[in-house]
Formats: sequence, structure tokens, C-alpha cells
Amino acid sequence: MLRIDSLTTDHGQVRAVDHVSFDVEVGSCTAVIGANGAGKSSLLRTLSGLVKSSSGSAHWGDVDLLKLPTSEVVRHGVAHVPEGRSVIAELSVEENLNLGALWRGKDPDVTVTKSEVLDLFPRLGERLKQGADSLSGGERQMLAIGRALMARPKLLLLDEPSLGLAPIVIEQIFHTIDTMRKATGLTVVLVEQNAVSALAIANHAIVLALGKIVASGEAKAIASDESLRHAYLGY
Repeated sequence: MLRIDSLTTDHGQVRAVDHVSFDVEVGSCTAVIGANGAGKSSLLRTLSGLVKSSSGSAHWGDVDLLKLPTSEVVRHGVAHVPEGRSVIAELSVEENLNLGALWRGKDPDVTVTKSEVLDLFPRLGERLKQGADSLSGGERQMLAIGRALMARPKLLLLDEPSLGLAPIVIEQIFHTIDTMRKATGLTVVLVEQNAVSALAIANHAIVLALGKIVASGEAKAIASDESLRHAYLGY
């Protein structure tokens, strides 16, 4: 499992993540939800090594991710899809996908992985030779997730996959995430402001406010807590 213990991350004088502790069971989806500035993205960036923690630990199996450089985090089966649909616009769809598997070298399973990704996101298969800059926002998000999956991760860190997308595209992407997790046993930590969509596919939920956990529990219980929804989730 992923076991996070008293994780703290500071940005200068600002404490972005404040002694956060929680576990994520293998094969489950944990939604991390809260308002802007709650520390959600900082949490994922710390886990993937993009930001250094101030204290605490984050064990994925026997390995403390906080002690690894980013390049080694991915080799331990962890992939991070940052917010903003970050693809390389100058490269084609296929070239972007290939980048996700670059560290795997000439592993023959890479071809199989690509076929699986294109099965999940058929639109990418229709646009393999197109430049990534020609894609719609939803297609770019599909490409960002697909590129991460090319690394064959066991743990997927997803940061705001619904940001700026049309409702019908959001529904499609969340359905794909849920289907993929159930089919493969992938473990997912999903950071979202879109609490309704995130809680609908999550097993467990964490609510952050100003870097601290203010609530945690089964996703259905969090979703049905009216006072919690009004106070922290905006609906």
C-alpha cells in the first residue's frame, strides 16, 4: 500500500502540506479534495519528487518515495499526471506516448502497452501522427494520462484531470479512470476540485483545508455529509 505518515511540505514561509497521514490500499482510488490552496497539488508533487518534503515519510511498499530522485520514483511504479494537460505540443501524439515509456528501453511489452492505451482512448489512435498542439483540451488530457500509463505504473497520481473540460468529456475521462483501475488493479490517488465526480469513482476520500486533513473516510460517507459539503466542497 501507499502509507503517508506526517508528511509536511513548506514553500518558503508557507506550509503547503501540514503533517498529513493516510493510507491508500492497493487497487483502490483515494480522492483528495478541497478548495484552491488546500495543498492538494503540493501533496502529489511531493510524492513524485518534484517538490522536497520538510519532514515525514511516504512508503510505497518498502520504499520511501521521499528519499528518491524523481527519475527513480517512476522506476518504482509511480506515475504523476500534473494539472494543466501538460503534453509536448511540438511532438506528435505518438511521440508523446513514446516518451512515457522511454525509461523502459527496448522492452517488447511497450508495444502491448501502447495498444492498451489506444484501446482506452480511441481518439488518440485516430490522431497518432497529428501534432499534440492540434488536440482539443479533452484530447490533451487523454494524452497526458496515456503517456503516464506507458510507464506501466502501479500507482497513478492524477492532478485535476477535469480542469477546464466540458462536462461530457469529464464524464468520459472519469469513466475511463474507473474502468482502468477495476480492470488492472491500478492504485489511484486523484486530486480534484470537482468533488462530485471524484467521489463517484473513489473508494476513500481525504478533505484538505490549508494543508491539513479536516475529514477522511469512505467516499460515499463524505459525499453524503451535508455540513462537510457546504463547508469545504462547495456544493
